Amino acid sequence: MNETMVCAVGNVATQPVYREPASGPSARFRLAVTSRYWDREKNAWADGHTNFFTVWANRQLASNAAASLSVGDPVVVQGRLKVRTDVREGQSRTSADIDAVAIGHDLARGTAAFRRANANANAGEAEAPVTPPRPEPAWETPEADTEIAAPRPRPEHAAVT
Repeated sequence: MNETMVCAVGNVATQPVYREPASGPSARFRLAVTSRYWDREKNAWADGHTNFFTVWANRQLASNAAASLSVGDPVVVQGRLKVRTDVREGQSRTSADIDAVAIGHDLARGTAAFRRANANANAGEAEAPVTPPRPEPAWETPEADTEIAAPRPRPEHAAVT
C-alpha cells in the first residue's frame, strides 16, 4: 500500500494529551509549521504562513512523547500524512494529521539530553541508575610537521530567488 510519508519541522503548539485505551497508549498534540522566506525589501528573514497538523503517536512513542514534549519545543516529526475532509454544522472542514513514526527535538535550535526508556518500568522493577557521561577519549594529535587544514565556514541559508 502506498502511503504519503512526510517530515515536518516545527514547534509543539499544544501540550501532548496522553491516553491509555485498551488498544494501547496513544498521544496527540498540535504541531505548528511556519515557512520562512527572505524579504528583499526588509533585507531580512520573515515568517510566512503557518500550517497546523495534529500529530498522533502510539505505543512506546506515545509514552515517550508525552514525557518529553512541552509547548514551544522545536521538533522534527516523521510519519504518514492523512488529510481528511469533514462536514460540521453544514461547513466543510479539512484537517491534516500525521501518524508519527518518529519524533525528536530539533537540535538545530537547541540541545537535548537523551535518556533511554526503561523497558522494565511497566513491570514494576526499579529503574537502572543513570551512568555518568564518559570523558572524551584522548584523540591523537597530528605531528608538528603535518599541516592542519582550517575548517571550512558553514554556508548561511541562501535566499531563494
